Amino acid sequence: MQISYPFDKLPASGTTVPVAEGIHWLRMPLPFALDHINLWLLEDGAEWTAIDTGIALDVVKAAWKSALAGRQLKRQIVTHFHPDHLGLAAWLEAETGAPLWMTQGEYMSAQLIAQGVAPYDITTMLEFFRQHGLDDARCAAIEKRGNAYRHGVPAIPATFQRLIDGDTLTIGAHAWRVIVGHGHAPEHASLYCAGLGVLISGDMLLPRISTNISAYAANPCGDPLGLFLASIEKLTNLPTDTLVLPSHGRPFRGLHARVATLQAHHAARCAELLAACEKRPHTASDLLPILFGRPIDDAHQTMFAMGEAIAHLNHLHNQMRLERTTENGIIRYTFPN
Repeated sequence: MQISYPFDKLPASGTTVPVAEGIHWLRMPLPFALDHINLWLLEDGAEWTAIDTGIALDVVKAAWKSALAGRQLKRQIVTHFHPDHLGLAAWLEAETGAPLWMTQGEYMSAQLIAQGVAPYDITTMLEFFRQHGLDDARCAAIEKRGNAYRHGVPAIPATFQRLIDGDTLTIGAHAWRVIVGHGHAPEHASLYCAGLGVLISGDMLLPRISTNISAYAANPCGDPLGLFLASIEKLTNLPTDTLVLPSHGRPFRGLHARVATLQAHHAARCAELLAACEKRPHTASDLLPILFGRPIDDAHQTMFAMGEAIAHLNHLHNQMRLERTTENGIIRYTFPN
């Protein structure tokens, strides 16, 4: 089954579009090249359960007030810690009393990054990037941004209800199973309802773009790409005609086809890195133009690009397809002898 898009109409700001029984699509703006996030309102008796919150912007707060008019918010389930998903959780809790539900790995990551606790701080991240060849000018541009996470997530709720892989949540008349995935975030929670044939995929499965897969200073030799590929492979246990509700892009069907496309995409990127490293050793910074096909100079994009490049190189090293060497504090990857 190839990918198809059953809904052409996009929700206007502060309004919703129904996509399945008891499920409403809410679309919020983002101040990035990726200019929107999809949120989901689930009918929960006479109340709503919200999936994700949007980033902390006044325009998003105004849209929430419009969308919630006439119905109380019972709880907010956040798929993972990134600002476009968690940003307004504390504000929504203060406005409505709705408690936060998320996995422990995501909640703890949010707290560590928001507080700048080493090794989740800017200084440690920049040292990690320097080891992988990033030049001083681009490191300085990232440093100048400071803790950008706090701009998108100015506050985090003081408590949370923990979600665990395999949990079943009753929301309205339907049972939803928590499916935890890894790679894009430490403990990302998607939600699947077999009765409705619906997967709320968060960022684990997007219809047109590949979600960012980054290595981090706290786990410098980790293999987040391997974890991501294993996680999306498990999603193929769901029916191929499942309606997928992603965080970016339009709802779609064709889950198996999309997983296969993502697997092929990352295999092709790895092949390009292997071909480059066969010729001579490279740092992750050297390989950015090869991995992305264009110069990466913007500080925001550089941060994600470096994380993604290191993740792919770690994956190849983990598979013993590349060797890692360190000379004068700089890490390079080369083809095995």
